[in-house]
Amino acid sequence: MKIVVTGGAGVVGSKVVEILARQGHQVTSASQRTGVDVITGEGLEEALVGAEVVIDVVNPSTYDDETSLRFFETSSRNILAAAASNDVRHYVALSIVGSERLPEIGYFRAKLLQEALIKASSVPYTIVRSTQFFEFLDAVVADGANGDEVRLPPARVQFIAAHDAAAALADIADRAPANDTLEVAGPDPFRLDELARQYLAARGDARRVTADPEARYFGARLDDQTLIAGAVPRFGHTEFDSWLRERTAQ
Repeated sequence: MKIVVTGGAGVVGSKVVEILARQGHQVTSASQRTGVDVITGEGLEEALVGAEVVIDVVNPSTYDDETSLRFFETSSRNILAAAASNDVRHYVALSIVGSERLPEIGYFRAKLLQEALIKASSVPYTIVRSTQFFEFLDAVVADGANGDEVRLPPARVQFIAAHDAAAALADIADRAPANDTLEVAGPDPFRLDELARQYLAARGDARRVTADPEARYFGARLDDQTLIAGAVPRFGHTEFDSWLRERTAQ
């Protein structure tokens, strides 16, 4: 089966491409590295010729509000149009658990816009909402850092390894379209401050992590449900301890 991964050179996309190739699929990575531009549309139609499935994991180069909104509106319209004209039978898109609960963050609003465009299109789809990636912890720490202290809300989170999210996307792509939204989450809930504390300790980073209920997460207030998946998510298999051991061994 021919599967095209838009954003196939990224953190998740490259893992999806690797998994699908091992499974024997004819997989194409569509990115600027391969001459495909999802914003201008250059190379997009050609990349999707003969594709049965598109997995959309594209991301903007920067995450500010305006850039995110403009990027996801333009890229989604272009990829969906190319998918429709090539009779793609399944459009699988990566989104984020909790998007509707964090309207203060422009990136999350942009993902909701992307979801709406997919649902309104004629292409059969499955939207896969993932919890945040362990690989995102550097950005989380940087956002909460002030000198030698990192202040983070002690809200429950359910981070997942990017490889597990990629495996879920690859598996769902091989199934019939759900025409619905599914969720994938890490195997264990943590308090965000404790997750960051363990992460920094494993890396030999001496900065102090302080649990602060008033601290913001990229400008937004979190509670214990904001970034937690619903009642029946798929679960990743990689526990934080094993991910951390592998990460620090690199």
